[in-house]
Amino acid sequence: MQTVHTLDVLRKQIANLRDAGKGRPATIALVPTMGALHEGHLTLVRRAREHCDHVVTSIFVNPTQFGPNEDLDAYPRDLESDAALLERDGCTVLWAPSVSEMYPQGPANFVTNLTIKGISEGLCGAARPGHFDGVLTVVCKLFNQVRPDMAFFGEKDWQQLALIRTMTRDLDLVQPPAEAVIGVATVRESDGLAMSSRNRYLSREDRTKAGNLPRLMKQAIAAIEAGGNVADTLGTLETELVAAGFASVDYAVLADAATLAPLARLNGQAARLLVAARIGSARLIDNMAVGT
Repeated sequence: MQTVHTLDVLRKQIANLRDAGKGRPATIALVPTMGALHEGHLTLVRRAREHCDHVVTSIFVNPTQFGPNEDLDAYPRDLESDAALLERDGCTVLWAPSVSEMYPQGPANFVTNLTIKGISEGLCGAARPGHFDGVLTVVCKLFNQVRPDMAFFGEKDWQQLALIRTMTRDLDLVQPPAEAVIGVATVRESDGLAMSSRNRYLSREDRTKAGNLPRLMKQAIAAIEAGGNVADTLGTLETELVAAGFASVDYAVLADAATLAPLARLNGQAARLLVAARIGSARLIDNMAVGT
């Protein structure tokens, strides 16, 4: 595995990889991350290896997607350990640019911004204004830098995945095209908690309590699928999460899986239950399929 820190070297390395294909250009997969890698990220790398000749994994803690009171400075960083894990699991190139490499004029002076109306405005978009603008802009930059044939994202960040697919389709991107933006099922701990780099923020006591999130979500899904009133079920879910030790619930929403429009009842379409809740110093998000 080669670790690359500058864009000119990255582009040369990718060109060399494509030219080395046997009788055809080699295929490239991209796995964008912010580092602090766990089994969820590594599952994406392994899945990408199943589909493409080479995997490029990016590690970049993107300042433009963090709000003024969020955890940019405290976000866990361990490039050396991350690199060892990626090499073990078959990554070909680790793209680890500096902030100045990604934003030569400085993040505060970067004037281009991508916004998708509607789908970005609720859920995490309501709690974190500007967050998804930063996500979409940096992912678009990564797509243009790497020009992958496929890109892999975890389904835990369902709203993010929906937005990236929308951006790719609406901007007519071809590397990757929208159908090659692949969502991979959420990887979970033994108690069902979705793996996340922010789980490191949890104390031992809060980590034990956090396992109630997937358990209570499954109970709510069972009630909805049995015909229970959606609003009442979601209200009960929020109450039970607080009783289980969560400080607050940002949202608990039944939504159309594609548009993320809130649903008052199941009507046969693909749906997701999406939840964001705070415990200790962590804000945990999760989502699960409903009615499928």
